[in-house]
Order: sequence, then structure tokens, then C-alpha cells
Amino acid sequence: MLSQPTSRGGMMFTRSALAAALALSVLVAPLAAEAQQAARVVRVGVLASGTTSAMATALDAFRQGMRELGYVEGQNTTMEYRWAEGRLDRLPALAGELVSVNTGPTLLSHY
Repeated sequence: MLSQPTSRGGMMFTRSALAAALALSVLVAPLAAEAQQAARVVRVGVLASGTTSAMATALDAFRQGMRELGYVEGQNTTMEYRWAEGRLDRLPALAGELVSVNTGPTLLSHY
């Protein structure tokens, strides 16, 4: 709470300072929100039963589709890859890893 100044001139300064602070916060808030949105990176999980080489063509198409939607790997998107390399028994553990690193959308593939 603001203390009451002893003179009228002090009261005007307090009101002016408060008005300036409020005006500044109103002007700066949208800039801060825009900066937070620009810094937001989407973390996408990729879980495949096969290998990197088996998925190369499909992954290239997936990345192209993501770019067309405005998601560029290394800029505003991070990809977390997990490969079972044909060992389906590894899929639950690999899925758990993706959950633990807080991926958002996840691409699942069984090649």
C-alpha cells in the first residue's frame, strides 16, 4: 500500500509515478508475451519399431510436413528419437523415455 505523502506536491508525484508504472506495464506486457511465444519450442517424440535407415524416407516426409506447418527442427521444434531396431520388447521402455523427457505430440511407427 502506498504511504500518504505529507504535502500535495508529494501526492501528485505518487499518482504520477503510479500512472507511469501502470502505463509502462501495459505497454511492455504484450512484448513479453510475444517473446515467450517466440521462445516456445515444441518437443516431438518419434518412436519406431525399426531403424533410422528403414524410416529415412518417412521421416523426411514427416519433417517436410512439419516445416509446411511452421515447425522447423532445430528452430522451434526439437525431435526426440527412439528406435527399437526390430526388438518390439523395447517399445515400452522407449515410450517411457519419451514420457520422461516431456515430449508433446508423438509419432509412432511400426516398420
